[in-house]
Amino acid sequence: MRSLHFGRNDRHNNFTWIGLATSKALCINKGVVKKMNTNRSFFNIACRVAAFSFLMAGTVSLLQAQQSQPAGSTFKAPLLLASESAPANSAASSFSIFSSSSSSSLDSASASDSDARPTLDSAALDTSQPPPRRRYGRPNYSSGNTNPDGSSKYTFIVGVGPALPVGNSHKYETLSYDFQVGGGRNFNKTVGVLLQFDYDHFGLQGATLANQTYVYNYYCTPAFQASGACTLVTGLDGNNHVWSFTLNPTFTLPTEGSLGAYAVVGGGYYHKVTNFTLPTTGYYYDPYYGPIAYSANQTVDHYTSNAAGINAGLGLTYKFSKFSNQRFYVEGRYVVVFNQHYAGVTAANVATFGATYNGYNDYPANSNRTTYIPIKIGIRF
Repeated sequence: MRSLHFGRNDRHNNFTWIGLATSKALCINKGVVKKMNTNRSFFNIACRVAAFSFLMAGTVSLLQAQQSQPAGSTFKAPLLLASESAPANSAASSFSIFSSSSSSSLDSASASDSDARPTLDSAALDTSQPPPRRRYGRPNYSSGNTNPDGSSKYTFIVGVGPALPVGNSHKYETLSYDFQVGGGRNFNKTVGVLLQFDYDHFGLQGATLANQTYVYNYYCTPAFQASGACTLVTGLDGNNHVWSFTLNPTFTLPTEGSLGAYAVVGGGYYHKVTNFTLPTTGYYYDPYYGPIAYSANQTVDHYTSNAAGINAGLGLTYKFSKFSNQRFYVEGRYVVVFNQHYAGVTAANVATFGATYNGYNDYPANSNRTTYIPIKIGIRF
């Protein structure tokens, strides 16, 4: 006879087997001791019906016990030891095997369902500690032409506009034109540096031309005129210009949208030139018409001055589109050129200082300190 080992939840199986044993014992005792004359086949059928009823009652109670267990609990099926294996021709053995296999299949299905359920780690459900935070750095777009913050490494400018003399320079010069070209390096979205070439042109005041005409004609005395040594100057004209090479740090102000702003400050080398001209008549030869006369201004006198200078100003920019690198810009700067004044002849001192002066500086205003405001309108790219 095979012995069965039951788990802690199989007390209903114990009751079932006890009931079967009790039923068989009663049936045997009744048949032997009292020797009833009842038909043995009918009695055997009744015993088998009673045994089957006990078996069904035990099975129903076992299923109810399994259904009444909590969802998270695990039901252990009875285990058969290897030493307890028995031949399959025994009725009790076959019945035990059937019961064990049935309960094992139920238990394996319950175990598979339990294994299929997702299990949560208690540490993961601990809300007392915040989850670790990811560290995000600034996006890096660095490339051959781009800085890590996404700004372009290089910039170029070209612009034109008016040039306005101010301060003492306004006494000698008039509003005219200017232009600039340049390029440089942007270190990030805020700071950059530009190397620029600027040409700022000015006219000369009428009083300046009149005083200079007076100085020139003062030396052309009637005696010199009679001898043909000189002629009186008429129609004198002139101009002034400053060209420069400067290095200019720029600081872009934080703005949003298409509009932008920046500040610029810098300095460099400034070369100042004043030219005086007279209208002259010239000729050129045409193969078909022959000599043709033309009138043009010819430079008869000029003065130069070299000095260091500084500039500072503000500018506004406008982007053509959201993703465009080209910007329309307009800026104004204040420029100071530290020219060194040189003595010379003027309309005020020509009669006294000029009588004994042996130099050639007939326009000392060219060496005066120069101040002006260039306004540029152009494109940055």
